Amino acid sequence: MHSYPGPPQSGTQPLPMAQNGQKMVLAAVSLQAHAFKAMMRYQIETLAFLRHRYEQDIKLADDLIGGPEFNDAFEVVSTFLHNAASEYVTEAGKVATLTSKLASEAAGLVRKEARTAIEDIAATTVA
Repeated sequence: MHSYPGPPQSGTQPLPMAQNGQKMVLAAVSLQAHAFKAMMRYQIETLAFLRHRYEQDIKLADDLIGGPEFNDAFEVVSTFLHNAASEYVTEAGKVATLTSKLASEAAGLVRKEARTAIEDIAATTVA
């Protein structure tokens, strides 16, 4: 996924610690980019849910205006609250699933970067 810069063309080799430090910085930047991507996914999910809920709020107002009797208004409000509660529970499940997926992806990324760093350290130690 990431390609790390090779040795300089001048023929001199940087110190192994400098190479490893550079790889650590690149791994940290990659993790930050992954976190940013996750944050954007949360924002998209949240905004889509809020849009739907606001549309339902407008529909509630329309339904209340259209019902001439108190019993109709009570039924409209109770149906609205029941649907809203159900949708919030569903959305909480989606967020939990998204959180689990993103945490798994982040763990895999960190594991891969750590493995690469360890292999590079081992290769420079042997050489």
